[in-house]
Amino acid sequence: MASRREKRDFGAPRETAADYYRLHTDAVDALVGADEDNSPPVPEEELRKYRSGPRLRFADWAKALLVKIWFAGSVCFFIFWGLSAYITAQLDLLLVFGVALGIVTDLLTNNVFRFYAKTPGANDRWMMFPKRRYAAFLGNIVYACWLLACVAGLYRLINLALLAASGAQDAVPLGVEPILFGVFYTLFDLLFLAMKRLAGRIVSDARERARSSN
Repeated sequence: MASRREKRDFGAPRETAADYYRLHTDAVDALVGADEDNSPPVPEEELRKYRSGPRLRFADWAKALLVKIWFAGSVCFFIFWGLSAYITAQLDLLLVFGVALGIVTDLLTNNVFRFYAKTPGANDRWMMFPKRRYAAFLGNIVYACWLLACVAGLYRLINLALLAASGAQDAVPLGVEPILFGVFYTLFDLLFLAMKRLAGRIVSDARERARSSN
């Protein structure tokens, strides 16, 4: 029996305990030390195989529009509509409305963009203040109040135009409701985001010209 076992194992490489241990420890060290710098690039087609989600997919810009409109409309429903019976002063109501919009933008809307981003920073272009800082929290509140002022001015212009066309004096043709408010709020937001990107490109081009001239 011993001779048969020796013949059967003859010529087969024998793995010692040290080799087995070294092989597994090397694999664990490589896994622990893996990061974006030493990892090989993975094609996008391969990554799509391991991404779960619905078969019906939307473009990134469509997702951004839906997220922004939904959150702005929700704040309009719960704050502007919900507190209008308790806060009778219009200016105070708008101030609370603007602060709530800024807080929701910083804590919810921007975090949703970060959550579904395919790569870190991929959705920064949809945020006025993409960095997670205390200054960004205050900046989002001020920015939301500015957007709310723009939307309020747009509502006033539209109502003045409708009143002039109809001849009525006492009625308010276009009232504030969540969906249309979310659309107006998002449009102004996209406008100022586009202005921010344009200003960034102008500054970067000016820096490149200054470096090349030196």
